[in-house]
Amino acid sequence: MRWIVGVTLALVLAIAVLRRSIDPPFPLNDPAICNILSVIFAFIAALTLGIWFCFLSGYGVIARRGVLFVAMVLITASVLTIGIRGFTRVIHVTGSMAPRLVLPGRDPGKLEFQSAGPADLAATTPNDFPQFLGPERSCWIPGPELARDWSKNPPKLLWKRPIGAAWSAFAAVNGYAVTMEQREAEEWVTCYEIATGRPVWGHAIVARHENPMGGIGPRGTPTIHEGRVYALGATGVLRCLDGATGKLLWSDDLRQRYDTAKTVNWTILDEALVQWGRAASPLIVDNLVVVPGGGPAGEAKNLVAFEAATGKLVWESENRKEDGGADQISYASPSLATLASRRQILIVNESTASGHERATGERLWTYPWPGHSSANGSASQAVAIDDRHVLLSKGYSGGAELIVLSAADGDGPLAVQSIWKAPRLLQTKFTNVVVKGGYAYGLSEGILECVELPAGKRAWKNGRYEHGQILGVGELLLVLSEDGELCLVELTPAKFNQLGSVPALSGKTWNTLCLFGNRLLVRNAQEAACFELP
Repeated sequence: MRWIVGVTLALVLAIAVLRRSIDPPFPLNDPAICNILSVIFAFIAALTLGIWFCFLSGYGVIARRGVLFVAMVLITASVLTIGIRGFTRVIHVTGSMAPRLVLPGRDPGKLEFQSAGPADLAATTPNDFPQFLGPERSCWIPGPELARDWSKNPPKLLWKRPIGAAWSAFAAVNGYAVTMEQREAEEWVTCYEIATGRPVWGHAIVARHENPMGGIGPRGTPTIHEGRVYALGATGVLRCLDGATGKLLWSDDLRQRYDTAKTVNWTILDEALVQWGRAASPLIVDNLVVVPGGGPAGEAKNLVAFEAATGKLVWESENRKEDGGADQISYASPSLATLASRRQILIVNESTASGHERATGERLWTYPWPGHSSANGSASQAVAIDDRHVLLSKGYSGGAELIVLSAADGDGPLAVQSIWKAPRLLQTKFTNVVVKGGYAYGLSEGILECVELPAGKRAWKNGRYEHGQILGVGELLLVLSEDGELCLVELTPAKFNQLGSVPALSGKTWNTLCLFGNRLLVRNAQEAACFELP
């Protein structure tokens, strides 16, 4: 049995060595596969060694029985004192499926709202960051101009506070920031004062999503528009709130609307279909608010639009796959783009990408983009590169593909053709890309990568930030690592150049960034912070 231990340990070591190369071969270019295999091999080795020592080795009876007794006591104590749910809070899983021991997060406590008057979210400023990934949902903003040297003048921490669990980010308008968070059995939309971190208002409903690997709480980022806040929770409740007070104006429960709230085989149907929780951020299009709809297998509405003012259903769009069934939703958010002279809504679905007419939801084009929303799900945005080209990217060894759209006949469907496809480029699992000057920058399975778009060739790949998030600001790139370190990188295809870094947050950080002027708002499932950038 000792040779089994030796072989399994050798396999673990080989995987670790190969993974450290910049471009390992498939399937080792997917860290999740490597980590799962390593855990399995290590468990087999430990179990084999334990059986051999306790039952087959030549050691004394007292030693063998002692080791067996200690192992049984530790296992029993873990089950009784921690339990399965508690275990998932002590051992968390990174974006690469690596288990890590963590200290329990601080209790965010009860929100105490200060009587500072209503929040004015109707007024706008040039600094506003009103929605997911910025004003244009592009993950890049032109300014402000940031200092390049953090060694003498590092970012200044203005405030830090505990916050309810969520992978939502902040949206900011006129000095106020809005996000979502889970507090016990309630899913909250909350508004904070950017200058102080003081809670201004909050709105709660009874709803909770929890997944042992995906974590607790909502995933989507609220959208602020004309003084109102639109937020989609992890369980499918879409809310429209008064931005001044947080008062509910209207809501719609997508699970109830599409009959996925029922329990099938001891599991809520919606969570069986979209395992990691609904993650889309609402998109405002003219007088409509657009979100992925969902529904039973083969009947899902990939997009649904409501009147932004009243919540009245306006249209539903069903994206048909080649086999005739409707494609399920993914974890990406809708966005706006003009392609082939048609202003349209882009969306990445479970196994396709598609474009839709704004006023009616009519499908203008569909392109295969394989995935499964309960396994190798798609979370990255479809990005319009110019007026014809769209960049698709994802993790799970999906990589990147550049497609081109062209008008076929008048107002009919658009034709789609692939320019290039590269499974090893831009493997953006939870993150999105920044496109600038003909190059795309993204965290490819945790390593920052720059890709020349016309040719589909890598310019450079360096810097291990794991599954964090990025935001382009002018000629610079802000990188928030999965471990909560904030880094400044030069946005250039010439070479990788990190200019500085500071610790920002504690704990696993998958949330996107929000920049209001030179004030950076960051958060994760434990805490939120605001930094003044030099």
